Amino acid sequence: MTSFDIWEPHHVSNASDDLLAAMEQQRLLACIEAKIKLLRKVPVDFVLAPQQVIAESDALKPDLILCCGMAESRTLLTLESNAKHQLDHQLDILWTTIDIERLVGKMLFTKVSHDAGAFVCNHLYYSVLKHIESHRLCCQCLFVHVPVLTKTNLSLILKDFYTLLQMLV
Repeated sequence: MTSFDIWEPHHVSNASDDLLAAMEQQRLLACIEAKIKLLRKVPVDFVLAPQQVIAESDALKPDLILCCGMAESRTLLTLESNAKHQLDHQLDILWTTIDIERLVGKMLFTKVSHDAGAFVCNHLYYSVLKHIESHRLCCQCLFVHVPVLTKTNLSLILKDFYTLLQMLV
């Protein structure tokens, strides 16, 4: 499971890392911690983020890579269906092999998104999906966008993310 570091001067933290920290603090990862490895505060960098996540993945050979990133403008957790890459006027779209519609059906504060954005989140997701595809790995990948966490939404987001982890792990 990955999270990002901050990237804007006005950010105190990154919601994706805040979520993983809250999961640890509330011991919500305790029942599955033997099955997971956290790679927290990945740099928000088009080159370094994929390098770090793919290197860790190659070393660990996981069944699942769950990447998390912050979506400041969103209010719900969003499971990204795909990642896109534009090269020489050709758009390549890679889709997760995880049935995210089924997952979202079990959650109240989460929806499916078909737009992972045009920044490092989408690039990391695309890079990992491409690595899995090109190396024919027996691994799945999912990207989760996390809204800014507040006192109002934190318990709802934690509950849905915990439900997601239980269904995936």
